[in-house]
Amino acid sequence: MKLYGAPMPAPNPRRVRVFLAEKGIDLAETPVDMMQREHKSPEHRARNSLGQVPTLELDDGTCISETVAICRYFEELHPEPAMFGRTAVEKANVDMWVRRIEFQLMMPVGQFWRHAHPRTAALLTQYKDFGESNKDAYSGAQKWLDRELSDGRPFIAGQDYSMADICALSTVDFARWIGLPLDEDKPHLKAWHDRVTARPSAKA
Repeated sequence: MKLYGAPMPAPNPRRVRVFLAEKGIDLAETPVDMMQREHKSPEHRARNSLGQVPTLELDDGTCISETVAICRYFEELHPEPAMFGRTAVEKANVDMWVRRIEFQLMMPVGQFWRHAHPRTAALLTQYKDFGESNKDAYSGAQKWLDRELSDGRPFIAGQDYSMADICALSTVDFARWIGLPLDEDKPHLKAWHDRVTARPSAKA
């Protein structure tokens, strides 16, 4: 199989690399040069019609896209350590937090990146006032997540490191790269970020 992706700072390929590192799965990433628009090439669109990375191509030619779907595939093959929970309640809780992170944390970061960052100006029509407004939305999301983590749990979905933490880590680090740092007055969120960044998988 081949995993098509891109290096840092691309957040979505990093999600899968961190997940594989936590699982101890050795799968080399086949790089797609996004600066050269290789992800929009006919060859790559044959694997992923949306022209996105990461994309996992299995030995039989089946292609799986979307980070959570790719990670769930590997979770089924390698269930330990469990990254999506073990019991019905744990699995539902991780799914809930993955969705919350994507909508509350990642969405304003993505909208700022698309509509207010100079690197994307040539790729689409930017609505800069809207883009800039997402700074406040991201700050609000940080406040919400800091409050959620104030109960003392070590990780976003509870006592165990999970896919929810991976989604949040990749988002927060990408946000910082595009000029949206963590707010200094969010001690619980910062402590969480320090914990997950200290894990060896965070270097993936």
